Amino acid sequence: MSKNLWRFAAVPAVFFAGVSLAQFPVLDMVANKVIEKYQNSSCEQLWAQKGQPKSPREQEMIQMLRNDPAMRSEFINRVAAPMANKMFECGMIP
Repeated sequence: MSKNLWRFAAVPAVFFAGVSLAQFPVLDMVANKVIEKYQNSSCEQLWAQKGQPKSPREQEMIQMLRNDPAMRSEFINRVAAPMANKMFECGMIP
């Protein structure tokens, strides 16, 4: 009986997880690019890029994130840990 209940509960969970990942296809690309940038950049490169102006494409993506709270939340959930770890390693955050 409990196995059937577990299967019944697992199917919607898997379905909703798949829907949430497919909901923002542009977000996948951008989040992966940001994570890759932080993983492949040296601390010196990150410090040098810190004060530079954003490209028009980056500004457009930032505006999309500001306008869509769900997309912003998903983006932050994906990139926060890799970014924070690298920034901590580089002394950019305490």
